[in-house]
Amino acid sequence: QVQLVESGGGLVQPGGSLRLSCAASGKIAGITVMGWYRQAPGKQRELVATIISIGGYTNYLDSVKGRFTISRDNAENTVYLQMSSLKPEDAAVYYCNAKWRVNRFTPEYDYWGQGTRVTVSS
Repeated sequence: QVQLVESGGGLVQPGGSLRLSCAASGKIAGITVMGWYRQAPGKQRELVATIISIGGYTNYLDSVKGRFTISRDNAENTVYLQMSSLKPEDAAVYYCNAKWRVNRFTPEYDYWGQGTRVTVSS
């Protein structure tokens, strides 16, 4: 099992910045991809950004490209989401996700954090 603990959400004014953190623990050696999703009220959860464990390749939702940066600290087993130039439409509960599998021949499982709320308002 993998445990994910997020932190860093809060209230920020439009144009401001926040950094979210996601600390992973447990059987982290099996994590293949980590990412951030978000869900606003009345909307479906959407993928915001991902980072692949091997190689560190990243992927972003089009609407956050150039404003958000996903990164990782392997020594701390932590993934970050640096959010800048925040807009009201970025407000949501942000969830950390880890995709995990025993090996490349086994199914992949999803693990989720508890979520952290980001509010963008003046």
